[in-house]
Amino acid sequence: MTGGRLDDPGRGRLRERLELIRTRSQKSSSWRSVTHYFSGLVNREGFVPVKARLSREDLRFLASARDEVIAFCELGLRLLDLHQPRDAGGISSDPGSPIRRCRACMWRWPCPTVRAVEEAMERPPGS
Repeated sequence: MTGGRLDDPGRGRLRERLELIRTRSQKSSSWRSVTHYFSGLVNREGFVPVKARLSREDLRFLASARDEVIAFCELGLRLLDLHQPRDAGGISSDPGSPIRRCRACMWRWPCPTVRAVEEAMERPPGS
């Protein structure tokens, strides 16, 4: 036990993977500024002939970025599947809008998990 909580090796591995992805992402260069420029360079075959200087960090990031983004999407979808509203029962002052709780964590709806996912998804790109 650490800090009154049971250690969970799976949670630790997930945290390590997320931290590694974040670190690798922070070290790589953003392609956001050149994306608009590259769009105008698409040739008849549908490709952009690019000669770019990429660092080792850029290559490491790009090598696994697609798979990691897919994994994050799957994580977000799974969290949304697990954390869903349900009627909390009891008497409500507004019968048309009953009190709801999360099926998974029993917090009042929307639960902190769903709020965190929503905040992450609503954040403007590049912020």
